[in-house]
Amino acid sequence: MTLKPGAGLLFDIDGTLVESDPLHLEAFNRAFAPYGHQFDRERFGRELQGLANEAIGARFLPHESKERQWDIMMNKEALFRELAAEGVEPVHGLFELLDWADSIGLPAVAVTNAPRPNADLLLDSIGARHRFKDVVIGDELAYGKPHPLPYLKGLEILGARAEHCVAFEDSRTGLMSATAAGIATIGMATGLEPGQLTEAGASLAARDYSGAELLDFIKTKVLA
Repeated sequence: MTLKPGAGLLFDIDGTLVESDPLHLEAFNRAFAPYGHQFDRERFGRELQGLANEAIGARFLPHESKERQWDIMMNKEALFRELAAEGVEPVHGLFELLDWADSIGLPAVAVTNAPRPNADLLLDSIGARHRFKDVVIGDELAYGKPHPLPYLKGLEILGARAEHCVAFEDSRTGLMSATAAGIATIGMATGLEPGQLTEAGASLAARDYSGAELLDFIKTKVLA
């Protein structure tokens, strides 16, 4: 069993590594209530999930200045971190998959639109930071997801080839980003339904990381 040249794994964080989407939904509703916005799970998945903060602010707070939009979004993120600090759980089967990847020398990187404080909190909360070669933050690049740049940066960090990699995403925005970078992507159905993920471009959809079908798919991409 040998790795293909430039093989690697690229993971979104929220809703993909960590069961955090319900906390984001609550934080959005708290932060946006004064501005007349209320979100349920379906609307969250359709209009908020995976989008960069700048894009969300521009869409839902158009009458505020860009500076004020950013302040409101950062308040939302601070609310999320307060909620997440009470405890979050990894998606089932994650560490077994990462153990397998480590055992064959398959590198991984995290790729997220979340602010760095959020990414740091979530990775540290589940004890997973050391599992990743680096963390790509969309806000720190010229373009975040759905632009492919965050995943192209992840490939660069890994020294990887898109055709020999697998990405993991839970949102339509993330799927657009990863697939536009040429990476076969598994949709994690922690928020959206499997059918919605495959319609959005996922090669495969899975509820968690424990299924044999998921591992078999990864092997076809990364192993020679």
